[in-house]
Amino acid sequence: MNRHALLIFSLLAMIAGSSLLASPARAQAPPAPSPQSGAEAQFTYAAQIPAVFAHNLIFIPVRINGGNTSMFELDSSAQFTSIEPARARELGLPVSPTGTVIHAELSMPGLQLRIGALPVIAQKNFAETTGQPAHGVLGRDFFDHSVIVVDYIRQTVQVFDPATYTYAGQGKAFPATGTGGAPLIRAKGDISGRKSFDADFEINTALDSAIVFYQSFLDSKKISAAHFKAISASYPELDEGSKIQVGRIKEFQIGAFNVLEPVALFSQSNSKSGANAKIAGAIGGDFLRRFSVVFDLSHQRVYLDPNLQINHTAQEDMSGLSILAQGANLKTFEIVQVRQGTPGADAGLKEGDVIAGIDEEPAADLTLSAIRDLFRQVGHEYKLLIDRHGQSQTITIKMRKLV
Repeated sequence: MNRHALLIFSLLAMIAGSSLLASPARAQAPPAPSPQSGAEAQFTYAAQIPAVFAHNLIFIPVRINGGNTSMFELDSSAQFTSIEPARARELGLPVSPTGTVIHAELSMPGLQLRIGALPVIAQKNFAETTGQPAHGVLGRDFFDHSVIVVDYIRQTVQVFDPATYTYAGQGKAFPATGTGGAPLIRAKGDISGRKSFDADFEINTALDSAIVFYQSFLDSKKISAAHFKAISASYPELDEGSKIQVGRIKEFQIGAFNVLEPVALFSQSNSKSGANAKIAGAIGGDFLRRFSVVFDLSHQRVYLDPNLQINHTAQEDMSGLSILAQGANLKTFEIVQVRQGTPGADAGLKEGDVIAGIDEEPAADLTLSAIRDLFRQVGHEYKLLIDRHGQSQTITIKMRKLV
């Protein structure tokens, strides 16, 4: 791919004090800058990006103005690309009075994305909830200027010039409507055999979970906890830890691809754009991982090519523990909530406990993503080395299905 493409568009004005997300809830802290300068993408060749996958979340190495490599989360729900304030300071990037880095060049293999005014925005609990160094997000402007191919099973990301890209896979194309925010795709399904739906869902690559239903849609369809078997839960990475309902719905279908009994979250929050009963919810990485996904948003389409995980029964957390990664190296795994009636509570774990090791493996060799994967293994029993108020003890916990 040697052809250079120059695509120009105007960034939408940023909205100060963005509303709470029904996705990994890293709410943008006000005041928000209002960039008006355009973005330009220049391709030198098609490239495979050395991305890092943290469970279903994707982090891409980016160099800003030739500085040290930063890790940016691939976030199709973000209106625009932005950098964390702390990272901007570490890189010595000058921040304008409007809260932007003027004339920023983001370099990745085969691609330079030039942004006239790169927003500097703090994302709440960004690294703590993902367990990965998180220096910023690659948002909708990045998606609109490139074709992004995510292969979840091989954990690879490729980027192509949309002016020359031609799809040659075996997948199916679907319209991806909407501009500025998360792309929308049509899906239908059945929640319990009594409540069916046929509605638009946001595609959110920054959502680790499979499916989230927004409160405004649930209210409009008069869907309540009585219509599905679910448990109450609270995850730090979702809705800032507010109460949600977790359960399995009967089926979820996009085109000819029908997934039976996927895990769904019933949120008390709405889309970034606010309450909109026409947007049913969001589709995240735990559903998208069943496919190789091609985001060709400049042409308003998405390709889904199923992989070996298409009919795999996904498992949700079985521990009942909510955990954050803290400390300078994100290796302090603190339990911030223990839900009653779960293996964590049965084992005697408490809020404030720090997981110092699992089955003789020290915390220094673990990641938050790896711990969450372990706690999705039905029937497995683990010996946790716990630090409780400076005192060490070993606690045994056995996983069991909660949904």
